[in-house]
Amino acid sequence: MTRVFRRECHRVLDSERTTIQGADGMLMVLQLAMAGVNKEAHGDFGVALSEVLAAWKYFLLDKLQLSHNDIPLPQNYDLIRKEYDCFLKRTNTVDLIDVFITFKELRINEDPEEPLTAMQLFQFLIGEMDTLEKMDPLPMCPATPSNKAGICSPQVQRVVRRVFCSYLGLLVNSKNDLAIAYTLDNPSRSLGHTAFTDLRHAACDSASSLFLTVTSFVRAIQLGGKGYAPPESHPLRKHVKGLSEFLNFVDHCQEVLGETPNAREAGSKLVSSIRAALVKGRSNGDPVYLAAEDTAKSLKERIGQIHTMQTHSAVGTGISPARPKAYAINHSTAYGGRETVKVLMTLLDEEALAPPCRNKAELLSEDHAVLNGSSGACLLTLYKSPEAPTGSSPKPLRNRVLSQQEHIKSKVVRPTIRSQFACTYKDDELPLNRVLEFPSNSQLPTCMHPAPKKPNPLHVTAKEAHDPNGMDITLKEATNLRHEGPGQSALGEHSGNAWNRAGGKKTQPEQLRRATGTSKRKLANRECAEQGREENQPPQKRPPAKAPTGGPGKRNVKAAGKKLIAGQGKLTGFFRL
Repeated sequence: MTRVFRRECHRVLDSERTTIQGADGMLMVLQLAMAGVNKEAHGDFGVALSEVLAAWKYFLLDKLQLSHNDIPLPQNYDLIRKEYDCFLKRTNTVDLIDVFITFKELRINEDPEEPLTAMQLFQFLIGEMDTLEKMDPLPMCPATPSNKAGICSPQVQRVVRRVFCSYLGLLVNSKNDLAIAYTLDNPSRSLGHTAFTDLRHAACDSASSLFLTVTSFVRAIQLGGKGYAPPESHPLRKHVKGLSEFLNFVDHCQEVLGETPNAREAGSKLVSSIRAALVKGRSNGDPVYLAAEDTAKSLKERIGQIHTMQTHSAVGTGISPARPKAYAINHSTAYGGRETVKVLMTLLDEEALAPPCRNKAELLSEDHAVLNGSSGACLLTLYKSPEAPTGSSPKPLRNRVLSQQEHIKSKVVRPTIRSQFACTYKDDELPLNRVLEFPSNSQLPTCMHPAPKKPNPLHVTAKEAHDPNGMDITLKEATNLRHEGPGQSALGEHSGNAWNRAGGKKTQPEQLRRATGTSKRKLANRECAEQGREENQPPQKRPPAKAPTGGPGKRNVKAAGKKLIAGQGKLTGFFRL
């Protein structure tokens, strides 16, 4: 059926270099069509894998005109089908179902009537045929772990073979945008996701194919001049180097195709050139190197077999050297050798007839950038336009964590002033230089929740314990010490009254000591607070304190009137708080 289509396609198609999309290519185009419809409907260029697989089965049954009543209709199916057909027409390609339908119109009397039924083709495309197990076997797992070098994964082999065929297909059909997507940055030319997006936008603006856009842009740069060179604001200006490298390699392949008369020799040189570009800079143990070697060897052998078959057979592609100009070449393709083009087209048709990949998820998420060391360049991601930065989007979490760590490391720790009591600080307490930063007395730290008072050891009643003004007797006695003259002692007087009220001389010394100790502590606290407030004031000349003389409270007055070291009152008050 494919040979009949290739021989008679000029009767129904505008170009004789139309290429065929195989089963895997059809599924990829359907994924892109569904993502494009979702973008128009919801604004997001993407589609779930489950939706693609469900729509894939319905699409095959519908296009083959088979019954599909038991399968639910995918959402926006009419738009998806329209987008799919437009993509094929825009890229000058057809799928296997188009070949099957067109065969009935193109066949002649000596051709078989119907070598394949619609249900058989559906089973082949969906991957349900039993023969696929023999044609596409899974690699056997070794019984024990192996460290044998030189084994590349099936994914790498599949991607490398697709790149080889895409370069060869680009020489036949330059309108095939999928071939550009597979070859633009393989090998690496610094033409990643952003460059491909800019190229698609430029092609859309000029209503031309991707390859024609690259060719016209690079040629205009090479010609120069105000009338030819694109403006500096052109989006492809920043990708001139990579695009020039890509076009130079394609021109080299075109020269080999046109200057070598022998089709087998020309095909071998083309495959060798592609292999040399892919393995450049790689070691002989690299998976890509091994896959490129195997693919180049198999393609050279098949090109030789096809050339021999076409030479000894009267059945060809229908393209003869004497064909009129209207059918000679595709209207927008590059030139090439006639016999070599026939061989390449037959090779590409056979590649389109390869059995489909059984792992659809792996196929649709295949990383085509694996050949140049990068990642994240599956076909769907490549066709999705990168989001423009808005400035409000946060940085990735990893970058934020690293920047915060660098900020902490570079932060200089200020030296702190530590007093002789620094060993008593806790981790959450402030150092001395922070304590001294209070600007006024109103901002001195105060205790909002004082500790409960210890019970008074003196046996006094509630009436006698407080005076009518509400002041504690012991605190009042301590206060009176400061106003008594040198010849009398208020503490002694109050102590004696307390002894008389207690009713005996034996209890006087013990009770007196307790009252005296309590008064000393309260007096010391009062002195420390007053001393701290005085230290915050400007230095003034103060008269020396007079030592009191005489009376039973002489010892207490002397202890209370002892001078404090500078700053000790404030430190003591601070620690007590």
